[in-house]
Amino acid sequence: MSEDRHEVTPDQTHIPSLGPAKIPNPMRRSQTEFTAFVDDSQRVLVDPSLASAAGSVEAEACRLLPSFEPAGPREYIYFDPSKLKVAIVTCGGMCPGINSLVRSIVLQLHYIYGVANVVGVRYGLRGFIPDYGHELVELTPERVANVHGRGGSFLGMSRGAQPIDQVVDALERLNIGLLFMIGGDGTLHAAQAITNEIEARRLKIGVIAIPKTIDNDICFVEQTFGFQTAVEAATHAILGAHNEATGAPGGIGLVKLMGRLSGFVAAHATLALSEVNFCLIPEVDFDLEGPRGLLARLEERILSRGHAVIVVAEGAGQKFFQDMNLGTDASGNPRLGDIGRYLKDRINEHFHERGIEINLKYIDPSYLIRSVPANSGDRVYTGFLGHHAVHAGLAGKTGMMVSLWNDQYVHVPISLAIRHRKRVDPGGKLWRAVCEATGQPSLLNHQE
Repeated sequence: MSEDRHEVTPDQTHIPSLGPAKIPNPMRRSQTEFTAFVDDSQRVLVDPSLASAAGSVEAEACRLLPSFEPAGPREYIYFDPSKLKVAIVTCGGMCPGINSLVRSIVLQLHYIYGVANVVGVRYGLRGFIPDYGHELVELTPERVANVHGRGGSFLGMSRGAQPIDQVVDALERLNIGLLFMIGGDGTLHAAQAITNEIEARRLKIGVIAIPKTIDNDICFVEQTFGFQTAVEAATHAILGAHNEATGAPGGIGLVKLMGRLSGFVAAHATLALSEVNFCLIPEVDFDLEGPRGLLARLEERILSRGHAVIVVAEGAGQKFFQDMNLGTDASGNPRLGDIGRYLKDRINEHFHERGIEINLKYIDPSYLIRSVPANSGDRVYTGFLGHHAVHAGLAGKTGMMVSLWNDQYVHVPISLAIRHRKRVDPGGKLWRAVCEATGQPSLLNHQE
């Protein structure tokens, strides 16, 4: 993991609250059996290696160690459900499981807490800005009954920053008491800014984030929802590339997958199949030319085995585009050079110059993968995330995200989650397993 757990201090794991929770949780009056409420004094250690066999320890033992609040229902809540108005917004790019998560939040609010006034914000944070003219969507159990079987986001999404003061103006104007924000790193930064503006205005509006990114690159999250589905869908593309490669002389299957800064999808999809021979990710440098570069290694593979499969993450090999002024996208991220098409052209040129016949098939399934419905595993996962997000929000928690950490659901301050991105460790177990599965050597001519 890229984040250094030893750099986290106990005060950095504190979760802000809108005020004292004094209203008895309606679950106490539920007809269903319920064993226990969660108490903030229970803690989950940030460093799992220090955890007890049960995975959590009491506050006294954690006093000098950084630890997270456990997620779950509190005995007393802050908001009166009969008077609360809730908004849900989905931001950034498509990801499997968004609709399932929205459905989970709505059903939990309605049936468990009795919150009837829930609205969906259309097309991300744009939906808060009057100039765009997007109407809110009333979210009832009937409205979300069947959305979990669909891919994409039925609320719509958008990228790019929006004026934070206008977003908070809209929250005030619409009398929103609790905002659920679903999105990735950019959304988490926006959620922190919104939280800061709310605090500066001394408003009683809660902000709960649920991390969403196929890239799986959010700090202090074991695995983001949609990642499991994305890896599963990616394996179908890789299998297709392998079939193409073995079905023609000198066949090469080249598959580009998601991963701007982190190569988790490419790495896990590679491990899910035994057909990949070269896996290229942003965290591990590689050369094209030279005796140890990719082209030479690929030529050796073709001459000895007759076919090859290459998986490349979209953010890999960006050094080959350093001389281009690609600018930034709507979210302020540097635009990436198209490493997939670049490799396709360079590989074809290399083998043409060498007089070696190849048949290269290039596959980019990124948008298909992003928009597929969530598999059963991610549906279960989003169910838990939605439930815990609602428990936290009704209890008056704010400025936090719900996370799975050390195999337990916890509350993580947004400020901690956005410190940096989670990345594949080139010296860690995951990358070692990838290298063992592919058999690929270092693709650098000069080793440091």
